[in-house]
Amino acid sequence: MSPDKTDYKAIHYLMTQGRTSWSELAGALGLSAPAAADRVRRLEERGVIRGYAALVNPEAVGCVLTAFIAVTLDRPEHRSAFLQRIQQLTEVQECHHVAGEDDYLLKVRCASTNELDQVVSGQLKALPGVLRTRTTIVLSTLKETPVLPLPPGANPVPRTKPRARK
Repeated sequence: MSPDKTDYKAIHYLMTQGRTSWSELAGALGLSAPAAADRVRRLEERGVIRGYAALVNPEAVGCVLTAFIAVTLDRPEHRSAFLQRIQQLTEVQECHHVAGEDDYLLKVRCASTNELDQVVSGQLKALPGVLRTRTTIVLSTLKETPVLPLPPGANPVPRTKPRARK
């Protein structure tokens, strides 16, 4: 069952205002607080909403280095062990199976180039079947958002408040 317009409204509101109360969400949706809570619960049960988390400034907790690591595996039979190890590495924030020359693209956060070297050389390259890695270190991040682009017409909640004219 696809989300309807009210579901999309709730999803957008929660993506941008995750700590909202049921009554605030209900007001934005034009529903009662119990109806809004029930709608969100159904979205959670269907796996549309996967969970909730605080958005933490990586630098504030010592993760000052971000890198993207492209990984190429020698043969497909090495995939399972590779993915199992990736799940265990807390430095790996994202793992994407990609088309093209590489097999996987990893987003890694750590405290230093020494830690990055340990992840690349000590963890990834040590795995059987890892043919090569290619690392790109991020110099600065200009945009990073957990807010997904919803289908056209599905964002009925304004993204920003209009500025008052003087």
